[in-house]
Amino acid sequence: MQIVIIGGGFAGINLAKDLSNHKGIEVILVDKNNYNFFPPLIYQVATAFLEPSSISYPFRKFFAGKKNLQFRLGELQKVIPAENKIILNNGELHYDQLVFATGAETSFFGMENVKKNAIPMKTLNDAIEMRNTLLKNLEKAAITKDIRKRRQLLTIVVAGGGPTGVEVSGMFAEMRKNILLKEYPELETSASNIYLVDGGDALLSPMSKESQADTLEAVTKLGVLVKLNTRVVDYKDDTVYFENGETIQTKNLIWAAGVSAKVFEGIPTESYGRGKRMLTDAFNKVNTTENIYAIGDTCIQLSDENFPSGHPQVAQVAIQQGENLAENFKLMLKNKPLKPFKYNDKGSMAIIGKNKAVVDLPKPKMHFKGFLAWMIWLFVHLMSLITYRNRINTFYHWMIAYFSKDQSLRMIIRPDKKSKVEAKPE
Repeated sequence: MQIVIIGGGFAGINLAKDLSNHKGIEVILVDKNNYNFFPPLIYQVATAFLEPSSISYPFRKFFAGKKNLQFRLGELQKVIPAENKIILNNGELHYDQLVFATGAETSFFGMENVKKNAIPMKTLNDAIEMRNTLLKNLEKAAITKDIRKRRQLLTIVVAGGGPTGVEVSGMFAEMRKNILLKEYPELETSASNIYLVDGGDALLSPMSKESQADTLEAVTKLGVLVKLNTRVVDYKDDTVYFENGETIQTKNLIWAAGVSAKVFEGIPTESYGRGKRMLTDAFNKVNTTENIYAIGDTCIQLSDENFPSGHPQVAQVAIQQGENLAENFKLMLKNKPLKPFKYNDKGSMAIIGKNKAVVDLPKPKMHFKGFLAWMIWLFVHLMSLITYRNRINTFYHWMIAYFSKDQSLRMIIRPDKKSKVEAKPE
């Protein structure tokens, strides 16, 4: 059985890992990047508290020694189900079973100016671009004499009150408190505001009321200005426009407000549901197809009685669906009944700042906050990294940051080609 997996995120890598060295199964994993990375920690790369290699690992190195796993660098262009074939940007592949594990991409809700000018927070490349942009803006602010321009360069607006928005806002607040004035004494008398805005009436809306209240209190104490029931409608000329008519002038709009799955040529229109997610049955087989599956954020499964509207787009769903589908492929070889997917909700969590986090556990129903929740968050995220090398590297950088309240990774490593010196007076 030849299985082709499109995408090497949580879902795809766990599916491949569980099929490794299994007799009768050949796996080809296709991804547009040659590495797997850990999305929950990209904001720490973006804020220069982790290096990219701490949360990423090459597929080929991970597959080394696993005889039935292959990696193919490429992007999917088209699926031809009648021929069990996919067309890539650099060739084609045949399959017996095709699995989509393509995750989700940033959604700008049709706002072209926001798409063009905001800083997204979805990929490792986004994180590096964000780090470079913020560092270059700090350098510009340090030599700018115009007070209004300096305020624009230092003001940060984070759109989206989910875990990513909360975590990156908290990180910025910690940096402002412990690092900014130490390294940029020129900015000692400058005003800098951090705004966290969300269109809903609470931060961390999927979590418990206790977590929402604790998070609002914690980020507010850190000095973050929270604006709820506030939707971004445009971003142009360094000005963020809101639905209620308010505006904020800034050169830093960080977009963490929404995601959408991708549509692929060759997959029938009727196979897609809400948010462009592929509709699947209880075994993750895409509706109206025979041997095409979807797992993780790119699919929506309505057969789980505990989640009749579909599963949340979180890492644990992707991991568990990858593991379940791997088991079903093994059962197929033995002509045994397949196992329907049932999501085991292990809880949700978010970090806010040093010694500050919130954790909700469903069974038994428990809520944690503060230092204990922070320790739980650190442990879970550390153990979720794909290799021991990633875990050791990340733990090392975390310990430095914890005891020194600092990190030495604030380097602009990808300056624009057109100029060697970016900082210019404004």
